[in-house]
Amino acid sequence: MADTRAKKSGIGADIEKKLEYRYDQEEAAGTQNAIVVWVNAIVPQSEHEAIANHSHKELHRSLRDGVLLAKVINKLLASEGKGKVSFQKKVASPFVAMGNIESFNKGCLEYGLNKEFLFQSGDLWEGRKAQFLNVVNCIHSLGFFANSKGFQPTYTGQQTKYVDNE
Repeated sequence: MADTRAKKSGIGADIEKKLEYRYDQEEAAGTQNAIVVWVNAIVPQSEHEAIANHSHKELHRSLRDGVLLAKVINKLLASEGKGKVSFQKKVASPFVAMGNIESFNKGCLEYGLNKEFLFQSGDLWEGRKAQFLNVVNCIHSLGFFANSKGFQPTYTGQQTKYVDNE
């Protein structure tokens, strides 16, 4: 889907490159790997297909329909005795997937994650590396927030800080 878009130019292209670079920095820091390990530990293979590896392509494929994300947030909500978010397990269209992703975001808010950490459904659905960084940051933040509440399994991602010299 992303291949049919016109190439960005000017400041839009510069921002896109910078976000892709940030994604690569997070990958080098092991953030995506920590996300895969944590998500696979929360939702066992008996309930959902495991994420095979931490590559951008595989992570996007596994999360794109929102089902796995909804299962993760439901486990977190259940650990606090809160109600689950509704989602559809069979995703036949982008609209259903977008609904699942919005349910995940709603569940994050109910769990107590700040609104600033959420992402737009298009960031996940389209899967472009620059926008997918928002998805990675959301799950990364959710992991730290779950740790602060004593949720098990523990999220093992590392906090990374980057200085923008431009």
